Amino acid sequence: MKVPVKRALISVSDKSGLVDFARRLVAAGVELVASGGTATTLSEAGLPVTAVSDVTGAPELLGGRVKTLHPRIHAGILARRGDNEHQRQLEEQGIKPFELVVVNLYPFGETVAAGDVSVDEAIEQIDIGGPSLIRAAAKNHESVAVATSPAWYEPIAEQVEAGGVDDVLRVRMAREAFFHTAAYDAAIVGWMERDEELPIRLVLPLRRVGLLRYGENPHQPGAIYLDDGRFQPWSVLHGKEMSFNNHLDLDAARRLVHAVAEPAAVIVKHTNPCGLAIGSNLVEAYLRAWECDPVSAFGGVVAFNRELDVETAQAIVAGGFIEIVAADPVRTEALAVLSKRKDLRVVATGAPQNRGLDLRRVEDGMVGQSWDGPDDSGWSLVTTREPTRVELASLRLAWTVAAHTKSNAVVIARDGMTVGIGAGDQSRVGAARRALVTAGPTRARGAVAASDAFFPFPDGVALLAGAGIVAVVAPGGSIRDPEVVAEAERLGITFLLAERRHFRH
Repeated sequence: MKVPVKRALISVSDKSGLVDFARRLVAAGVELVASGGTATTLSEAGLPVTAVSDVTGAPELLGGRVKTLHPRIHAGILARRGDNEHQRQLEEQGIKPFELVVVNLYPFGETVAAGDVSVDEAIEQIDIGGPSLIRAAAKNHESVAVATSPAWYEPIAEQVEAGGVDDVLRVRMAREAFFHTAAYDAAIVGWMERDEELPIRLVLPLRRVGLLRYGENPHQPGAIYLDDGRFQPWSVLHGKEMSFNNHLDLDAARRLVHAVAEPAAVIVKHTNPCGLAIGSNLVEAYLRAWECDPVSAFGGVVAFNRELDVETAQAIVAGGFIEIVAADPVRTEALAVLSKRKDLRVVATGAPQNRGLDLRRVEDGMVGQSWDGPDDSGWSLVTTREPTRVELASLRLAWTVAAHTKSNAVVIARDGMTVGIGAGDQSRVGAARRALVTAGPTRARGAVAASDAFFPFPDGVALLAGAGIVAVVAPGGSIRDPEVVAEAERLGITFLLAERRHFRH
C-alpha cells in the first residue's frame, strides 16, 4: 500500500541535501512544516514553509528546548488513518495529519567525541523533541514515513513523486528510526558513565554490516556487527568474502603485530601466533616468521605493521599457502602481485584502537575488562646471572607474543624471532614442552623463554633449562616461587620475575 504524502514535518540538525530534497517535495505538492533553523534554511532558499510555532500557536520556549512537543504536532503524526475515532478527533481539533517526518538529531556523539567539551555543552546537545518525533512517526509507520538521515532523501523523493511511499520503505525506515534513537540514547548513557572504569550500565548499539559465508562451522549462519557509527577496521582489497574465523584470526594478528615497534610480521592460526619476527624490512620479517613453524603457518593469516611492498608480496606468492595478507597500507604494485593468487584475501587494516571494553559473550550477558598491554617495566632480576642486551630484547619479544597467545602459553625466542610457541595447553609444563618441540634442540639452545603466568612447580623451568634455554621471564604469584627461582639459580640461567601476568582465554 502506498501512502500519498500531502504534508511533511522537517526538523533537522544536519542540513546537507535538505534544500534539494525539500524542493522536490514542494514540486510534488507537499506542504512543508519546519522548526526553527530548518524553517529559516528552507525559507531563505525561497521555498514555501510553515513554522511549527504557527501550527502550535505557541512560541519556541526555553531557548529552543521546547518547540515540537505539542498535541497539534504529535496528534498529526500519531493518528491512525484507518481509525475513525482518531480521524474524528483530528477534525474536531482542527489538526492536519503528517504523512512524512524528517528528523535528525543534535550531534551529541560528535560533540562529546571531541573530548574538550564542558558538561553544559554536552547536555545542550541532548535532543528531546527530535527522538519523540522519530518514535511517534516510527510507531505509526503504517501511515507515516520517517527519515532520520539524508541517505533516505533520494528513495523518499522518488516514491513521493510516483504517488506515495510504499509499505516496504516505510517499514525499513521505521526499523532504522528505532535503532537510531536507541543508538543515540546509548551514546548518552556512555557519556554519563564516562567516569566509571567499568560502566555500571552498558548499552551496545550494534549494526549488522555484513553476512558471512557461514559461522565457525559451515552449518552455522554468521554475520559481523559493528558499533553504530564506527567504520569496519579493515577492508578486503582482493579475494572472496571473509569468514567468521577469518575475522577472528585477522583481529588477533593485527593486535599482536602492532604491539611490536620494529618492522614485523606475524602468522596466526586459530587466533594463536605460530610465528612472529622482526627484520630490517618486511620481507626479512616475513621469511623469518614463516621459518618459526612452517607446518602450522600453512593456511594462516599474515599481518604486517608497515606498508606492504612489492618484494614482500613476491615472497608471499612464491611461498606456502596463506589465507589472508593484511597490512596498512598495501601498495598498489604489491596488490597487483598478490592478486595473482585468486584464493588469497588481501586486506587493508590499521592498528587497533582498543575503544571501550574488551567484551566476551557468555550465556545471558557478557564479561568485560579493560584491554591488556604487556610491558617490561615491572621486571626484576632474581638470579645471579644477568641477561645480555640481545637476550633482553628477545625476552621482550617473547613476552609480547606470550601475552597474545592463548593460555597456558610459553614462547621461545632468539635473534628477533619466535622459534617455539606452546599455546592453549592445560598445564604450563605442557606448554613449555610444545614450544620446545617446535623449536627443536638446535634453535632452543641459547634462546630465551617467556611464560604468560607463573610456573606452579620447578619442573617447567628445569625442562626449559635442560633444553638449553638461558633466560626466562615469568610473573610471580605461586607459593612455590622461591623453589622455582632456586631451581633457576641452581641451573645457572637468568630468571626475571614480572609484576603482571597476561592470561588470554
